Amino acid sequence: MDAARQSTNKWKVAAILAASAFVLLFIACIGYFSFPALWLRLAAREMNAPAVITQVKKLNQLVTVKYSIQRVVGLTEPKVPFGEESILLMVEGQALAGVDLNELTADDVSPRGTHPMLVMLPPAKVMQVFLDEKRTKVWDRHVTWWTPWVPYDPELEHKARLSALDDVRSAAMEMGILQNAQRNAQTVIEGFLHSLGIEAQVVTRPS
Repeated sequence: MDAARQSTNKWKVAAILAASAFVLLFIACIGYFSFPALWLRLAAREMNAPAVITQVKKLNQLVTVKYSIQRVVGLTEPKVPFGEESILLMVEGQALAGVDLNELTADDVSPRGTHPMLVMLPPAKVMQVFLDEKRTKVWDRHVTWWTPWVPYDPELEHKARLSALDDVRSAAMEMGILQNAQRNAQTVIEGFLHSLGIEAQVVTRPS
């Protein structure tokens, strides 16, 4: 009778242990499939500098600011043997600025284990300047009245457009486009890394 009771108790203990193991496994599975973001954050904590750089570089050239600038551009060109030709353009230009994340190196990210991780971005720059053709037109164009036979220079409008692009770039720089682009880039990268579970302080690389 005692032997049978001991055998029954052993089976009960084994059954309880097996049930406990199954419950723990079940809870672990639920946690894994229900909270993938948590597992992602835990894994991200182990990311080293090269891994962080790889993730950030996926954003490529990060454009964070666009300025629209209107300008009136005039250009006058002397004619041969005498007289002159002038053109007046009304333009609207677009200036895009941001940070080229492909310039990041391992030296721009603090070692693993640093909390918060320090990331130094390259300085912002103007990525592109172009004219909005729908809002750009020749307002006036003529040669001096005493030389009406002098032909128009087919390249003069092109030269005026190039001058307009320079004006748009200069105006955007004076309006602080680079400073705004840098601040926005730092905010975007901090948010991006936070979504990966990485607490980071993003600053501008010292020049």
